[in-house]
Amino acid sequence: MEEIRIDCSNQSAEELALAKRQAQLIFKLNHTMPMTDEYDALVHEIFPDMGEGSRINTPLTAVRPHMVKIGRNVVVMNGCLMMSAGGITIEDEALIAANVQLISNNHDLHNRNIITCRPIRICRKAWIGAGATILPGVTVGENAVVGAGSVVTRDVPPDTIVAGNPARIIKKID
Repeated sequence: MEEIRIDCSNQSAEELALAKRQAQLIFKLNHTMPMTDEYDALVHEIFPDMGEGSRINTPLTAVRPHMVKIGRNVVVMNGCLMMSAGGITIEDEALIAANVQLISNNHDLHNRNIITCRPIRICRKAWIGAGATILPGVTVGENAVVGAGSVVTRDVPPDTIVAGNPARIIKKID
């Protein structure tokens, strides 16, 4: 998978305006009564590529949320952090527990104004446990489970439970 590099010190006026608008929308969402028409409209404005029946709970922190694709019937619980410069895809029926961090970008070791980006993919029916961290370039396979508090540094095969820091395979799901 190819790494994308973004120079944060050299962004266009359009990129800066988009970042400002998205930050303001997320702030507003975090201060809006849930389960209202206003809340739903904000969620769909922040995540224009979100499937039917999906739910995003606040508080939410997201950078570049336009780079997030959310399938149908996805649940994202409170306290999620989405660093999405590399792109994040959450497929149908995935469950993202509270305080999960989806981090698709990192800083270059030599020039910290450069962010290095690789996409994250959470496959169909995967379950990411509370407080887990998914790092750049990781795919969590279909029906896989990531244990609470785990740090996932490599791909998780389908129908597998992983846990720990770094996350390791615990067992296969029948």
